[in-house]
Amino acid sequence: MSGVIREIELPLYDQQGRGKLVPIELDSNIPFEVKRTYYLWNVPAGSVRGAHAHTIEKEFFICIRGRCHIKISTDGGSLHKIVLNTPNRGIFVDNLVWHEFSDFSPDAILLCFSSTGYLPDNYINDFEEFKKVKGK
Repeated sequence: MSGVIREIELPLYDQQGRGKLVPIELDSNIPFEVKRTYYLWNVPAGSVRGAHAHTIEKEFFICIRGRCHIKISTDGGSLHKIVLNTPNRGIFVDNLVWHEFSDFSPDAILLCFSSTGYLPDNYINDFEEFKKVKGK
């Protein structure tokens, strides 16, 4: 079932003047066992992060503050852009999905949950190579 993306809406509770709360239940909100988590912030203007596909790893991304854009290709064809700007909506990115992040707002914080630890041989870093893997 590789090559899938899915937007996932997380529960949002407005705490009646005390703030907002978004719980993330690892067993029910994220469609894999989480092995690693990391986050990006203070990304310089014009920077692109990601720009790869994983052969094994699955990821779930949430922009918990600010906004950024994710460009995705599931088949090696054109890239589709999705804006991440809601802290209770994330994107599940399966393995063999090209993904790259750009247009970070100055206050953006991008949180990632990963299905694996860091695996250096897990990356396809060239879009032309990704197209070949996808048969394009």
